[in-house]
Amino acid sequence: MLKHFSQFILSVCMVMLTACSASNIESIPTSRVTMVTSGDLSSVAKTYAWHASMFSVHTTNKIDEQTLKTQLRDSVDKIMAEKGYLVVNTTDSPQMTIGFGMALASEMSDAEILAKAGLVPGLATQGVDSEHEKGSVLIALFNPIVEQPFWRVLAQGFTEPDNNMAQREARFDNLARMMLNSVPKAD
Repeated sequence: MLKHFSQFILSVCMVMLTACSASNIESIPTSRVTMVTSGDLSSVAKTYAWHASMFSVHTTNKIDEQTLKTQLRDSVDKIMAEKGYLVVNTTDSPQMTIGFGMALASEMSDAEILAKAGLVPGLATQGVDSEHEKGSVLIALFNPIVEQPFWRVLAQGFTEPDNNMAQREARFDNLARMMLNSVPKAD
């Protein structure tokens, strides 16, 4: 009995010592992305054009805004083409339009995004160093006749300030792919 009791005590001590081992706590990864979607994709159509006015960017560097617009449009076009959709001019009677918005947290708060877009994923910034800023990207699909979005997705993640152009393009492609993942392939 004493032998079994000693083995039991030794086992408990081993478990406790193992549980008390030190480990490094890593910082919150800045590659984390949260998303929220709203709407019904049953109205998705084969052809689309870019929305006439919904393509806003809110950053601290106004010079970079046109580059960001172009990169996001190119990424969305690439993903939509992979799914079998065709981009057309607005004069060619598209079956749907696509619009987008981008904002850094320093330019637009979650409360402002919620008021404008009706969505907010609520990405936490606790534990993220100050060189990374939270950014939000909205993509919306519209019925061109009533100009109301029938589907939208909002993603939040962290900026990578030291990315070169190729890395930034790859991040936009990955983000667009994640955001448009639930859009079905065109018939």
